[in-house]
Amino acid sequence: MTRKHTTRLLNELRQLMKNTQYVSQPLHAYIIPSGDAHQSEYIAACDQRRAFISGFTGSAGTAVVTEKEAALWTDGRYFLQASEEMDENWTLMKQGLPETPSEGKWLNKTLEEGSVVGVDPHLLEGETWRDLARELQGEGHSLVPVTKNLLDALWSDRPPRPANPVVPLQIQYTGMSLNDKLAQLRQSLQEENAVMIILTALDEIAYLYNLRGSDIEYNPVFFSYAAVTENEAYLFINESQLTAGARESLQAGENNVIVKPYDDLEKFISEQLDMVRGKVWVSNHASYAVTQMVPKERRVCKVSPVAVMKAIKNPVEIKGMEACHVRDAAALCRYFAWLEKEAARGSQTEISGADQLQKFREELDDFVGLSFCTISSVGPNAAVIHYKPSPATDRRITTEDIYLCDSGAQYKDGTTDVTRTLHFGTPSKFEQECFTRVLKGVIKVATCIFPTKIKGNCLDTLARICLWDVGLDYGHGTGHGIGMYLNVHEGPMGVSWRPLPDDPGLQEGMFLSDEPGYYEDGKFGIRIENIVRIVKAETTHNFRDRGFLTFKTVTLVPIQTKLIDPSLLNEKEINWLNSYHAECREKVGELLLTQGHKNAYDWLVRETEPIG
Repeated sequence: MTRKHTTRLLNELRQLMKNTQYVSQPLHAYIIPSGDAHQSEYIAACDQRRAFISGFTGSAGTAVVTEKEAALWTDGRYFLQASEEMDENWTLMKQGLPETPSEGKWLNKTLEEGSVVGVDPHLLEGETWRDLARELQGEGHSLVPVTKNLLDALWSDRPPRPANPVVPLQIQYTGMSLNDKLAQLRQSLQEENAVMIILTALDEIAYLYNLRGSDIEYNPVFFSYAAVTENEAYLFINESQLTAGARESLQAGENNVIVKPYDDLEKFISEQLDMVRGKVWVSNHASYAVTQMVPKERRVCKVSPVAVMKAIKNPVEIKGMEACHVRDAAALCRYFAWLEKEAARGSQTEISGADQLQKFREELDDFVGLSFCTISSVGPNAAVIHYKPSPATDRRITTEDIYLCDSGAQYKDGTTDVTRTLHFGTPSKFEQECFTRVLKGVIKVATCIFPTKIKGNCLDTLARICLWDVGLDYGHGTGHGIGMYLNVHEGPMGVSWRPLPDDPGLQEGMFLSDEPGYYEDGKFGIRIENIVRIVKAETTHNFRDRGFLTFKTVTLVPIQTKLIDPSLLNEKEINWLNSYHAECREKVGELLLTQGHKNAYDWLVRETEPIG
């Protein structure tokens, strides 16, 4: 990976921190979060300020620059990547490790008493701002809003904000009309005694209005805000982005969505507060800037009801998600069958392989694009959890090293995300042991039975226990929600070693990933990822009528048996794997034959032979 030289940029930033043309008072520290004004995980090029100043290009992290130091916090997915991308000016702060202080604790220790810390109020969540401000105040420091983003002043060639066309998504895919969604949302408002809700998350707005865009790469969303009152619905957007079909869908039937300019939100909220009495719901993930538009005494600040609506798929969405995973599996079978032959010749690289996989996907019905940049990684590159191949790091795919491929696609009827780890030669015993222990974790999660609405983090240990048994582990969560032709990472639920405060509890109709792994820095990486759907479980008893749930695996791509040490699997695990492979062969094999891909079908048959 290429390191970015940041000495000049940091010097210029530190000068701006003292320049009263940009700040109301001199700053002793400046915080650069990862997100945009909508707290998106994946962001447009124009919002990649943290990457611009630090050189670290991962999706998660926070940079803090003081008069003498520069530090970056990120999680275990990115430790290796960040250390390789940042230069000597930066200190890597490894989140999740006991010895790593939080940003607030580090600032309190680093700064002299009475220091001023600045941040763009549009880029920090309201709750995060509140907690950090309290922590700093405890040591005599202050957190202040900097409305003119200092990075924008330095970034001379900053890309323009995208304004791509916005199109409607038909009822055959959404399964629920805009009118019905608004009615359900208004019911939630009544339950909270709120008269209006402000929506800032881009995927929530796209979901609610049954619209899709492409302002952020891989995410079918568009820059916008929304507001819904007891009688009206508003969309704040660059109106030129709306296609004729989108305009028509917003006005169809009982719908009458009022379109306003993207920048009019603050003015609108101020007018509404003067006109109506009652509470206004603002998501706890909205920016500090938006949160402060509503006085505290009139504010309901909690997770958006649209986030929960979106997470529980309706029957049409469920059918679409399952169908697109079968098509997606066919493309992956074609790819791995093709790659196996190419690896013997050493004719392909990480980049050319990823390109070929995309070509196979592009042939499928309802394909729109990829759901994230394909992680096509060989040997030591596979140990970089969110690795992105580049010309500087591109390695050949051969029979010598493990190959890890984490990829996904956006289809009109669903979103996919699947990881498979393969060895096209002879894996070592240690690689087989690690792979098998990861697989045991996948199966433990896939087959577990749990009470309705249990928090996802309660299941995390299941995925790790077989690794922990021999002193191994992995530095990322076990599962995330996934959108229906929306963001590949979707909350508010998930499965992780850390509690998720907004998790409403696991419920029937949710889709999550099941993706334990193991990574040996500088050598190899292993991850197996399936998407699973939450379904009802049949149990002998039903404690306090709570109801019990389990998972149905939706991803249907063979798991390479060559990498398995069968002696480490018990009978239940072997039966699960054989049953899973039989389903892959039946559902995906039929499609491959229909498509005329006999070579891929033959590969599938061989890879799904029963073991044990």
